Order: sequence, then structure tokens, then C-alpha cells
Amino acid sequence: MPTLFPLLPLLLLLSLPSSSAFEYADALHKSILFFEGQRSGKIPPTQRLQWRGNSGLSDGSSANVDLVGGYYDGGDNVKFGLPMAFTITMLAWSVIEFGDRMAGEKDYAVAAVQWGSDYLLKAATVSPNALYVQVADPNADHRCWERPEDMDTPRNIYKVTNQNPGSDVAAETAAALAAASIVFQHSDPSYSSRLLRTAKKVFDFADRFRGSYSDSLSSVVCPFYCSYSGYQDELLWGAAWLQRASGNATYMSYIQSNGHVLGAEDDDFSFSWDDKRVGTKVLLSKAFLEQNIAGLQLYKVHTDNYICSLVPGSSGFQAQYTPGGLLYRETESNLQYVTSTSFLLLTYSKYLTSSGGYTNCGSATVSASTLISLAKKQVDYILGENPAKISYMVGFGSKYPLHVHHRGSSIPSTRALPGHISCNDGFQYLHSSSPNPNVLIGAIVGGPDSGDGFADDRANYQQSEPTTYINAPMVGALAFFAGAATA
Repeated sequence: MPTLFPLLPLLLLLSLPSSSAFEYADALHKSILFFEGQRSGKIPPTQRLQWRGNSGLSDGSSANVDLVGGYYDGGDNVKFGLPMAFTITMLAWSVIEFGDRMAGEKDYAVAAVQWGSDYLLKAATVSPNALYVQVADPNADHRCWERPEDMDTPRNIYKVTNQNPGSDVAAETAAALAAASIVFQHSDPSYSSRLLRTAKKVFDFADRFRGSYSDSLSSVVCPFYCSYSGYQDELLWGAAWLQRASGNATYMSYIQSNGHVLGAEDDDFSFSWDDKRVGTKVLLSKAFLEQNIAGLQLYKVHTDNYICSLVPGSSGFQAQYTPGGLLYRETESNLQYVTSTSFLLLTYSKYLTSSGGYTNCGSATVSASTLISLAKKQVDYILGENPAKISYMVGFGSKYPLHVHHRGSSIPSTRALPGHISCNDGFQYLHSSSPNPNVLIGAIVGGPDSGDGFADDRANYQQSEPTTYINAPMVGALAFFAGAATA
């Protein structure tokens, strides 16, 4: 008979003092607004973050292709294809699962998806038998501290081909395009069809010409966004998204035939721009739970192993939490794991609710509501319910990071200071003790250390740099709680 006794440590974790009732709708609004601060290309008239201007308008011109648009990943001015594609996949997944809870913010979330999917379409179609996966030499870019509007560093472009493959970045791009196609299925069927057609072609390219983009592009992508987990996880992830978007039995057959060599039987305990294994298992669990597809039961088993690893007191528990209750995995940009985990907890709770509402960790029963509570603890910690009483979302709450590691935010805008600020002249703003003059509203920074400590220091990029892939899953998590608050 299932018992709840082993879960007492979880109850203690969830009962840590909570005095704040957060405005989740406001946090949702700001989490989406952040993406406007990361835009590359020609800024539209609808832009709300007015301190940003046009940038990268000649991207791709060195090869006579149009690579204008997309997003800068974080505080620099590089367009990295792997984290950008993951960002779009997660933004799209957030809309797919929780768009009905976004109210007036849904249109802005959809626009954030399209800003990225438009760029990925270009990257995948401007040249035959190639996928453009990066704009700018990161080594040169990081030697400068410049506003994106002032960029004069090399805007080199990089691609993967059948001779120099990149199955990881290509399959992630396919996943992003497929997920985005679901977002636009009803509002813009023509655009949705184009996204899905391109996703299929890019996935076929990824699967036929196998290899890691880290091997093909080496120091251009490493150590910045090396594909440490290899490309197998992205192939399975891409196939899962194509199956969900198309309903084509071909992709289900691919998953069932290839899953065992692409990571289906691996237990993995983090989900990020690099490692998609857990996300794939949660995604495929939906089909097992709702359609009882027997061949997918394995994915639910491993999803449950992942869930149990997060629940203190349960069998299989192995996660680390800070004294203040924050999930902790790495010293650098730890909140990316917190937001992605929170999203998966809430998404899996939704899938579980459709089929009984609970799962088992050994002899203990873990309910969907327990997963929601665990996710809420993480979201609330980010928003300010933590030992430091600081919100790790810029512009949210009364106390938040002021010295964010971000070039555009830290240098006076072109409106405030119209003259060109050169590569080296910008470093005075990196080292300034003054708060960033341009508030990057909604940005979630890397976050605190294992002891809940945080240094609001621009040079401390491990803790103070925001990224698109920290925010993207948080959009879905915040939508869940914003919708719950108004239900």
C-alpha cells in the first residue's frame, strides 16, 4: 500500500516560510518583455523596450545571404544557433501547454516565438544543403564591450553541411520549427505549414549526415556552447516534436526503432540547451498517458525516475537544494536548470492529471499537486521568496539585480548618448559601480550559489548574466501560476 511517510522531507521543504503573494501575471508580462531586449535586426514600431535600436542589419551579407534577425543569447552580441533554437522550442512549448492561461500576454509570447522562428527559417533555407548556425566570432565579440547598435566586431557566419555536419544544432532547429508550427496552426495555417515542411527537411538533414557541430566548428562554438551531451539526444527530441506536430506515423516508428540508441533508456537529471533527454521523455509520456501507446511506456518510467530524483524523501532522490530551498546544479547560470525543471514539473503534472493524477516513487505516491507545489517553491524563490529577499528577475519587486552582465543594458542607449562607443571605450561601463542605465525588464539572471549567496556584480557573469534560455521555460511556468491565480 502506498505511503506518504517518506515524503516528510518534501513537506518540510515546501513549508519553508512564505510571506509573499506574487503577482504572477506581472512577472509573466515582464518575462516576455525581456525578449524584446534581446532582439537582433530591425526593431519594429511595436517595440516596447525603447532603449534598444537596430543592430546586425548586414548579418549574412559576407556570403550574400540574409541572416538579419533572431536573438542574442545573453549579455553579448553573438547569435548562437543551438541555444537560440532551444529558446524557441521552449517558448513554443510554453504557449502550447499554457497559452490558455496567458490572457493578454499570449499575443506577445507568440510574437516572441515568431521573432525567433522567422530567423530559423532563414537560417535553414537561404542555402541548399546547409544550415547557418551562428553569426559573429565569439572570441572577437567577447574582447569588446559594445552596444549591439554600435557593433564593429567581425560578423562572421558559420554553417553546418553534409561534409561538416551538426546533427545536434540541426535537430534542435527542427524541434523549434516543429513546435512553432503548432503555435501557428490555427492563427496562420500557411506559416505553420511552412515551418513544419522546413522542420522535416532540417531533421532529415540532421539524421542523414550525422556528427556534432562541436567537431565541425570547434573553437567557434566551444567552450561557449559545446554539445557536451552529443547529438543523439537532439535527434530523439526532434523526432518527438515532429511526431507531435505532424501526427505522422513515420516519426513514431523512428522513435520506437531508434530510441534505444538515442538515449531512451538513459536516466538523466537535468534539462538544458545542451541535454534534451529528460524533456523528450516528458514530451513522449503525454502520448503514453493520454493514448496508451505501449511502446512509449519506457519514457514514462524514466520520467518518473527524473521526478523522483527531485522529491526529497522519495526513492531515487538525488537533487541538491540550497538551504533556502533552491534546486542547485551548477555554479554558472544555475537558474537555467531551475526554470527548465519547474516547467517540466508543471507540464508533467498536467499530463498526469489526464490519467489519474499521480505517480509512484517506490512505495510513495506523488500527486500532480505535489509537483505543482515543488515548482511553485522554485518560481517563488526566483521572484523573491529567498534568504536574500531579492528578486532574480530584473524589474520585478522592490529589490532586484542592478548590475546585470549585459552590454546593451549597461551602456547608455543611443538615444541618451548618440555618439559611437567603441570596443575598448565600452569597458568603462562594464567596470562602473553605477546601476545599469537601461533596465532589462524581465531578465532572469544566473542566480545565487549553493549557499544562497549572490553578488550583484557586472563582472560576475556566472551569477549576473541573463539568457534567453533561462527565461523561455519560465514563461510557461509563470503562465501556469498566473492562470491559476485568476481561475
